[in-house]
Amino acid sequence: MAELTVEEKLKSLYELQLIDSQISELEILKGELPMEVRDLEDEIAGLETRFRRLQENMEDLEGEVGRYESNIAEAKALIVRYEKQLENVKNNREYEALTKEVEMQRLDIQLSEKKIRDSKVNVDAKQATLTATEERLNSKKADLDRKKVELHAIQEKTEKEEEKLRKKSEKARKKIEERLLKAYSKIRGSYRNGLAVVTIERDACGGCFNQVPPQLQLEIGMRKKIMACEHCGRILVDTHILEAAEDLVAAED
Repeated sequence: MAELTVEEKLKSLYELQLIDSQISELEILKGELPMEVRDLEDEIAGLETRFRRLQENMEDLEGEVGRYESNIAEAKALIVRYEKQLENVKNNREYEALTKEVEMQRLDIQLSEKKIRDSKVNVDAKQATLTATEERLNSKKADLDRKKVELHAIQEKTEKEEEKLRKKSEKARKKIEERLLKAYSKIRGSYRNGLAVVTIERDACGGCFNQVPPQLQLEIGMRKKIMACEHCGRILVDTHILEAAEDLVAAED
């Protein structure tokens, strides 16, 4: 197999860049939604845990109210019994003892009534929080359902397109010698936008936007050597290569 010319190598590299950039766009489109879905699922799990704990706290508080009400009923029954006994006391010691018991039961009733009031205030506060949590939980569940539908639609739409592009990428890679392919992959992995091969736009590198000297632009236009940006290391191509690669990619579609 005859060795490719520099122009053909550049054309193949830029063709691969165009295809890989399209794959990246699909991954970004698809990649944000799964993250949003996972975040919503985590938030919903946290809200459900909080909702259950609030319910348990309310049940505990309502149980406390019930116990205090039982204490009041028992104290009132004891007061009735002690007051009947007071009618039949035989000495001051018995009278004082029974009177003290009646006072203690009345104090218990006052304390239980205060605790009931405090518990009911807490129940009201918990109920308000519970209602707000339930509303937020329902809202997040609705958001999750909507995002899942959206994600499913995008996955259905992009799955075939992504598979087609990956096959085109593999085909394009076979045209490029291993040394250049490794350099391309290394440069591409160094930048978040995945651009390893760029054109010159307004006398500047299309990747880092630093000025490209006129002499270097001239050499790039001659397509005798593979030239890189002296600032970011990206491979630079002229508009002729861009148009040829775009035509090639479009023809394959």
